[in-house]
Amino acid sequence: MAPHERRTVPDGSDDAVPRDSVDLLLFSWADRRPDLDFSPVALVARLARVRAHIDAALDQVFAEHGLGASTFAVLVTLARVDDGTGVTQRRLMDELDLTSGTVSVRVDRMVETGLVIRSADPESKRNSLVSLTPRGRELAERVIPAHLDNEARMLAGLTDDERGLLAGLLRKLLVEFEGSAPPPDARCRLGLTLAPVHRTITVRQSAGLPPALGLLVRSAQPGSPAARAGIRTGDVLLRAGHYELRSIAALHAALADTPHGGDLRLRIARGTGEHGATVSLAHPAEPRSGVTSPAGYHYL
Repeated sequence: MAPHERRTVPDGSDDAVPRDSVDLLLFSWADRRPDLDFSPVALVARLARVRAHIDAALDQVFAEHGLGASTFAVLVTLARVDDGTGVTQRRLMDELDLTSGTVSVRVDRMVETGLVIRSADPESKRNSLVSLTPRGRELAERVIPAHLDNEARMLAGLTDDERGLLAGLLRKLLVEFEGSAPPPDARCRLGLTLAPVHRTITVRQSAGLPPALGLLVRSAQPGSPAARAGIRTGDVLLRAGHYELRSIAALHAALADTPHGGDLRLRIARGTGEHGATVSLAHPAEPRSGVTSPAGYHYL
C-alpha cells in the first residue's frame, strides 16, 4: 500500500487514525470470515480492554492506601451517605448493588481493620448501623482526592468536549441495561413499561417473530394515554415522530418535541405486521404508586 493510500478497517474508520489492538483483531477476522459482521467487536472489545487498563490503574492507587476495590467502595459509600447516625446494611446493599452476605463479609473485614464500627439500630433490634471510625474517615479524606486525580490522569488524552460526548454515549447505553423510571410521585406521560431493544430482539426471536428494532411493551397501564391509543403488551414501538426508537433516550426526545397536551404519532410492530397509533398526551397517566417494578425496564 502506498504511503498516501488509506485503508478502511472493518469498523468504518481509515488509516488516518492510529491503530489499536482491536483494529488488528478486526483485520484478522475480516480476512478469515468476511461473511460475518464484526462491527460490534469494535465497541465491546474496546470497552472491555479499556476497563482492564482502568481497573489496573485504580487498583494501584487503592493498594497505595492499603485498600482493595471492594473495601474502597464501602469506604467511599459511607463517606458519601452517612449523615452522622450510621448507615443500615440494607442501605449499603442498595447503594452497592450487593447481597446481604457480601456486604456483611466486607463490613466484618473493615471492622477488623478498624475502619468501621457497628452499633445498635434504635429503630430495629434486628439491624445494626455501620459508621466510619475516625481512622476510616481520615483514610477516606486521603484516598478520595487521590482517586479523583488518578481518574483525571487516565482521561487526560480526551478534550473536555470529547469527555462530555463519551459520557453521554455511555449514559445512553447504560440506561438500556439498568432501566429508567420517573420519580415516584410523577405522572407517567404514556403509562408504559418498556423493555430495551436488546431484550426486544431476544423475546421476538424466542417467539419465532421477525426482527424488530424498538422498545417492547411489557405492560400498558389501564386507562393510560397509551392504553387508550390501543397499545398493548407485546407491541414494539419502532418510531415516535421522526425518531427511530432504538433507545429510551430517543423516546424521551420525541416526547420533548411534542407540545404539552399534543399528540405523539407512533409506528408499532405487532406480530408480523406494522401499524400506526396516535397517543394523546392531554391527560397523563397516574403515578405507579405502590408498584415495585423489576430493574432493567423503562417506565414512561
